[in-house]
Amino acid sequence: MPAEPSFWQLATGDGTPARACKVALVVGTALAIINQGDLVLSGGTPPAWKLILTYIVPYCVATWGAVTTKRSFLRAARQERA
Repeated sequence: MPAEPSFWQLATGDGTPARACKVALVVGTALAIINQGDLVLSGGTPPAWKLILTYIVPYCVATWGAVTTKRSFLRAARQERA
């Protein structure tokens, strides 16, 4: 029986990074508008670190969700074979 793939293998394979990027762009943009929109509209510039985190967090959440879903499917498939 093959070993379970590592977190990194699951996080970087099967289109996960591309899907996580799409989620990060949509959710990150919405969060940036919600959290920094008033500052931008008043002529200010939000700190770069806040904008970076605004996109990194949804990317990480989407990746984590994909990995945990893949793991649950792999475990269910193993149980069916057993």
